[in-house]
Amino acid sequence: MKMAADTLRLVFWELTKRCNLRCVHCRAEANDSLYSGELDTAAALRVVDDIAAFASPILVLTGGEPLYRADLFEIARYAGERGLRTALATNGTLIDESIACAIREAGFSRVSISIDGSSAVSHDGFRGIPGSFDLALAGARLLREKGVEFQFNTTITRRNVEEIEGVLRLAEERGAKALHVFMLVPVGCGVEIAESDMLSRDKYEEVLVWLYHRTKEAPFEFKATCAPHYYRIMRQEAKREGRAISFETDGMAAMTRGCLAGSGVCFISHRGDVQPCGYLPLVAGNVVDKPLGKIWKNSELFGKLRKIDDLGGKCGLCEYRSFCAGCRARAYYETGDCMAEEPYCVYEPKRAGA
Repeated sequence: MKMAADTLRLVFWELTKRCNLRCVHCRAEANDSLYSGELDTAAALRVVDDIAAFASPILVLTGGEPLYRADLFEIARYAGERGLRTALATNGTLIDESIACAIREAGFSRVSISIDGSSAVSHDGFRGIPGSFDLALAGARLLREKGVEFQFNTTITRRNVEEIEGVLRLAEERGAKALHVFMLVPVGCGVEIAESDMLSRDKYEEVLVWLYHRTKEAPFEFKATCAPHYYRIMRQEAKREGRAISFETDGMAAMTRGCLAGSGVCFISHRGDVQPCGYLPLVAGNVVDKPLGKIWKNSELFGKLRKIDDLGGKCGLCEYRSFCAGCRARAYYETGDCMAEEPYCVYEPKRAGA
């Protein structure tokens, strides 16, 4: 079941930067304003054609807040007609009865809703708008009533790290199919809170070890995202348990790598810029000028990111590098070099002391 090193598995597409919230960690630094250069409907449909012509990734329509796009459902339906599986990433606050029905009819396989705390106090403080917690949960309820699968996405920082268990319970109570926890990446507005809100390296490790063991008890899919060390930790913990990692026991977590930026994942901005991921602000090309397939296959940047053996510092020495690869966005934030060592990892490779 091993995939080729350059198989495109996920495309995150920022249809718009416009958003109704003021999240303190926002990658896009979005606000409720019109942004110039946004791809129009015709251009967006051409991008769908380009993607479907060379790959079959899951297409995640995101933002900003994608529900601001009047043609969102047209794009999603068209993608489905071209054989692409679509998902929607939203803050959930704009979902009413009619929008929930439209989401179902557009054929989205799943909707992710951002929930950044187990209560309105913590979530609303993070999202910047009072009432956003209750609105997001109301949106989740409407999706459930319409038979649309949804998951919660939670960004972990110092301000909410002690609430993960509470968010897990909330997700179960509300009927979510999954909870994905994201470790804060310092990009966009996240740069401004990095010093105050980023977990320490030791705490990061502690949380991921806890998560490994908690996933075995969770009633649904519970996984870490933007946390490549997890794939080292799961192997270390499994070894302590006297077993090997396998697809049969660990699912897709046994078959994938931690950081897939530019190797299994890419990001398309509202203007059509193609990046390795939404958190790594390096541009490989633009879909207005060149089809995504050509950018994906021929980009010098993507080719560079696929060369795991060229990683710098202790990442290059690490015996787990093919499973982890370190977060390339965090490396870039700290050093300006996307191939530098992951700065938020406590592990010291065996080869480093050789």
